[in-house]
Amino acid sequence: MVTKIRRPELGSITLSAIVSVYLLAITNNSFWTHAAIYFDHSRLSLLSFGAAMTLATFAGMMLVSAKYIMKPVLIFLIVASAAAAYFIDYFGVIIDKDMIGNAAVTTQAEASHLLTGSLVLHLFLYAVVPSLFVVWVKVRHQRVLPKTATTLAIVIPCVLVSGGLIYSDFASVAYVIREHKDLMKRFNPTGPVSAALKYASSTYKERNIAVQPLGTDARQGARVAAAGKPVVVVVVAGETARAMNFSLNGYGRETNPELKSLGAINYTDTTSCGTATAISLPCMFSVYPRNEYTEWKARSTENLVNVLTRAGVSVSWWDNNTGSKGIADLISFASMTNQKNSPLCNNGECLDEIFLGELDKKLTATKSNSVIVLHQLGSHGPSYYLRYPEKFRKFKPDCRTAELMKCSVEEITNAYDNSILYTDHVLASVSRLLEKHQNDISGAMIYMSDHGESLGENGIYLHGAPYAIAPREQTQVPFVTWFSKPYQAAMGVDTSCLAKETDQPKSHDNLFHTVLGMMDVETKVYNRELDAFANCTRQDPPGKSNGSAFQAADTAKDLPAPIVPATIMPGAKAL
Repeated sequence: MVTKIRRPELGSITLSAIVSVYLLAITNNSFWTHAAIYFDHSRLSLLSFGAAMTLATFAGMMLVSAKYIMKPVLIFLIVASAAAAYFIDYFGVIIDKDMIGNAAVTTQAEASHLLTGSLVLHLFLYAVVPSLFVVWVKVRHQRVLPKTATTLAIVIPCVLVSGGLIYSDFASVAYVIREHKDLMKRFNPTGPVSAALKYASSTYKERNIAVQPLGTDARQGARVAAAGKPVVVVVVAGETARAMNFSLNGYGRETNPELKSLGAINYTDTTSCGTATAISLPCMFSVYPRNEYTEWKARSTENLVNVLTRAGVSVSWWDNNTGSKGIADLISFASMTNQKNSPLCNNGECLDEIFLGELDKKLTATKSNSVIVLHQLGSHGPSYYLRYPEKFRKFKPDCRTAELMKCSVEEITNAYDNSILYTDHVLASVSRLLEKHQNDISGAMIYMSDHGESLGENGIYLHGAPYAIAPREQTQVPFVTWFSKPYQAAMGVDTSCLAKETDQPKSHDNLFHTVLGMMDVETKVYNRELDAFANCTRQDPPGKSNGSAFQAADTAKDLPAPIVPATIMPGAKAL
């Protein structure tokens, strides 16, 4: 005879208390660790703050303890907290609105690198097991009116005491939260859940967004018209490359031997607009500087590729990453990861050399002034070892897994540096292809990475930290350019002059105006002060002392006002 296991029976108050303790003690390790650091000036303040957060959490659990909704909500909170805790605790990331956005637009191939055995085990132990416990137990519920009275009798005192504790030490708590905005974002489950709600809200508001034209006066200038052959600029949008691991910037290892041998111009002090692709990439191609940039402005205003197209430049976007983030919606777009039979591709991802064969063909056939954007896979983690072929495994032993916590700092750095060495090869190869075709085109290459990467410094890995607290590893990016001899002659670029300015601070703010300058596009939205090469570029065609140099207006005066939601302005193009 089989003995039936009796299910335990708990009151809703008891279950709420158990789940509250579980979430606070098990899924909030990072929160408590950082709270202890931030409240180091006063242990009493830390205890008071901790008690307030505990009471507030218990009050929140009680508010969802009604019959029929209690178990589903508690299970959701347990799973969400456990999943968030894995990435917060192991990688040191903060799950804010931007991070939710990154997750929403990631590809299957990119996401697969994070679906590791460690994650599966973590979710089983800290999400599945406690969720099964919640499912298993019987919950005693009172009738509606007594239940309401009991809930209010518990919630109101908890909220009052919690508020009183905060108020009694308000100066200290306010200081910590104001100076350390990451603290509450680390709190599970409210941090990740509120971030998801903010992302959903912003996505909903943007459903009827319209794009306002930019640079309607754009035209090609006299220099490019007198070039004698097509002017071609290859813009390489890098991925996850940090400046400090470029030997061109003084890194102790030789990670840029090929660019060095080509005499590439390297800018040593360049900052990114954001710390994740979803922010930095649109910002790089936007007319707005970082201090004015918002996602709404970027989505409601045309960008660099549109202004170039309007000036008559042929623009193509080739993507070996997760897409253009809306930048290339109105121009020619090609995904390089669709090449299933290439030896450079595996499981939906391709090495960046996938660009080179197609670029060679493109340059052979080019008959008009063109800009070709190459969006790299670059050094995207955590699987750095998949970003370079075997022959570029110069630095060993290299971390050969996506589970970075299983590798030493040295192994992680070795793998990352190998990926930078490979990026060096790809960029040099692009330059050599432009040189190969210099009898038929005047070519130049400009490279900027979208953001940097943390490799374990201060316990932080990957990228995506809120910009206000992001370490320099995530915000300092490489900026490299190379010009063919025909391009230098046709467009009046003085590379010896540029070499003297390489230590001047640069940023993503420069890309928009620098590329317009490289293609000699005349428009009121061009700001010469933000053109990184303007001081060393002749404004007149060869052989002329007085050209048709365009008197550009201050960019800020010519920017379109952001569009109000759900409003389609005359002449605008809806996405």
